[in-house]
Amino acid sequence: MAGSKTAVVLCMDVGLTMSNSAPGEESSFELAKKVIQKFVQRQVFSETKIELALVLFGTDSTDNPLSQDGQYQNIRVHRHLRIPDCELLIEIENQVQPESKEGDWLDALVVCMDLLHTETKGKKYDCLNIALLTDLNTQTNEESLEVIIKNLTQSGITMQFFLPFPVEEDKEGQGDSERRDPGHPGTGKGLSREQKKNMELVKEMMLSLDVEDGLDEIHTFRNAIEELCMFKRVEKRPVAWPCQLTIGSALSIRIVGYKAVTDEKLKKTWITVDAQSHQKDDVKRETVYCLDDDNETEVQKDDIIQGFRYGSDIVPFSKVDQEQMKYKHDGKCFAVLGFTKQSAIRRHQFMGSQILKIFAARDDEHAGVALSALIRALNELQMVAIVRYAYNRISNPQVGAAFPCIKQDSECLMYVQLPFMEDLRHFTFPSLENKKFTPSDAQLSAVDSLIDSMMLVEEDENGEQRDLFKPHHIPNPAFQRHFQCLHHRAVSPGTPLPPIEPWLKAALDRPEVITERCQDPLDVLKRKFPLTEVEKKKKLKTSAQIFGKESEESEAKKVKEDEAEEEYNLADIAEGSVTSVGSVDPARDFRALIKQKILPFGEVCQQLTHRIEQLLSNKNTQYYMKSITCIQAFREQSVKLGNAEHYNSYLQSLKGSIPNRGLEVFWELLVQDGLTLISKDEVEGSTVSKAEANQFLVAEEQKEEAAPAPVEDTGDVDDLLDMM
Repeated sequence: MAGSKTAVVLCMDVGLTMSNSAPGEESSFELAKKVIQKFVQRQVFSETKIELALVLFGTDSTDNPLSQDGQYQNIRVHRHLRIPDCELLIEIENQVQPESKEGDWLDALVVCMDLLHTETKGKKYDCLNIALLTDLNTQTNEESLEVIIKNLTQSGITMQFFLPFPVEEDKEGQGDSERRDPGHPGTGKGLSREQKKNMELVKEMMLSLDVEDGLDEIHTFRNAIEELCMFKRVEKRPVAWPCQLTIGSALSIRIVGYKAVTDEKLKKTWITVDAQSHQKDDVKRETVYCLDDDNETEVQKDDIIQGFRYGSDIVPFSKVDQEQMKYKHDGKCFAVLGFTKQSAIRRHQFMGSQILKIFAARDDEHAGVALSALIRALNELQMVAIVRYAYNRISNPQVGAAFPCIKQDSECLMYVQLPFMEDLRHFTFPSLENKKFTPSDAQLSAVDSLIDSMMLVEEDENGEQRDLFKPHHIPNPAFQRHFQCLHHRAVSPGTPLPPIEPWLKAALDRPEVITERCQDPLDVLKRKFPLTEVEKKKKLKTSAQIFGKESEESEAKKVKEDEAEEEYNLADIAEGSVTSVGSVDPARDFRALIKQKILPFGEVCQQLTHRIEQLLSNKNTQYYMKSITCIQAFREQSVKLGNAEHYNSYLQSLKGSIPNRGLEVFWELLVQDGLTLISKDEVEGSTVSKAEANQFLVAEEQKEEAAPAPVEDTGDVDDLLDMM
């Protein structure tokens, strides 16, 4: 068997005394079952190579290889040694139940040792371990203890005990309720005689084994549950990446790279199964390609190539084109392009999902000296190396920065990816200064105090700062919740998912110290920034309403208008704050941005025209009508703000592109709506007269018919008459 592995036998007491419990407390059986459930599910979801076996004692039946001549009774090997899976979780949930017999935990230990010896023979294992979960409240044959200890030592098997009470429980005078055995019958004033006797045997065994602090391997059920509550981190062995660090064409250093930090992802894609049969073979995926026509004509996959939309056209892009367009390079490289100051590399420019540590090749002394000189020179000059990095021949090259990292026992380069010019985005935001709402000094001071009280660091007794919230100690909550739901689905299919576990929710909550510290600054903030209720402005009444001469509209029509207005307002509330002209309702977004005044009018117009062009690229009546709605809003707001330049310029350019783009149908719809240019009569700054605005929508053919046709002077009267 390639590689080293670990073999663990879980040995659990399911006998009569394990089911006893004090009122309002969980029994020892329930706690022990939780321990093995937590342990097994950690191994299942972390996908380690640990092999597990499960042995139960105190069972009503007997099933083990040593059960002969009335020995090793009431012990059952429930599962033999193999890698744990979801089936084991289901078995623990449904099949491991309390039973009515008593079993000798030393006999059960012998069965576990025999199982390990038999099923690991001829295989290579890094560690052999037995975890025994019991309340020690049974009679035991202690004569075999010395032989067991001897065999454990010779075979290299380690032991762990999980008990309902701590090791110090057997001391006289221990009556604390937290130290009592929840499964102990009677008054609960301490351990029973059998438990005290067995506790001495456990101590003797753990101290006799060749292990330092053997008593530290005796745990309580509750502590074990707390330690096992989070799922195990997925362990990954770092893989060496050998390469050559080059500086120019003359200097080359043999290096090895390792991933120091990377984006952790789930290691296995969990199998999708049919909901009714629970079989993965019953889930089949079929992909069919069809034309966008009325009959949805099916097309074979071989007859399909990739295409990209360019305006109203679709440009084909075959696999041959893809291969030719791919960037080709010579393979893996780590080439230094130049050097720059560390201050020139900003933290917000770091990219990628990993950080590489670059070391010299282990067996190359000259490479170690050369790389060390480079690292120390960069550190002294406070500079970084700008590097061209390519993982292999088929990967795209990157540009990154290699920082010097010198520690007491090692030194290396830390590589971080940097952005190309196309990766940078320059955003412009409006100024936060508002003369209408200028905060006072008292208000600014209140906000500063709140920020100071929310700082997640504090000074300890030595004057050093320590973190109150340590995210590097908190497991990924997405993984924890994902595994929790998977486990629940496995053991309880068809039931609703459980709520998030309390320990995980508590780990993500704000520290209590911060909550207490923020209370006073928040009270001050409420006083400094009082909230006042704004009453809705009443609608102005018309003279007809005042004198009772209202129009003779039907009541039904008024109700409909009120409902429409209310519906529109609710839609605005649901939409939230508009930050750009979207593609769903660009006309409404355009009006909202104009009203908010957070962007210049020209920039908002540019966003709207960009959306109109996108809509017109789809030659469809539905998109044409949506474009006309946008142009109507464009004209309406331009007239309202007295700025006709953007609207007139766009409409003139749009008209000029109609023949080339095949948008004659759209233009006819625009003519029907009568959307002309904005004339001087409407906006004072316009350069278009009223006559030019009215003539704008007239088709070119009509203009030619209205104007007299030019006549060439050919001197031929008959030709002239024919033309007339």
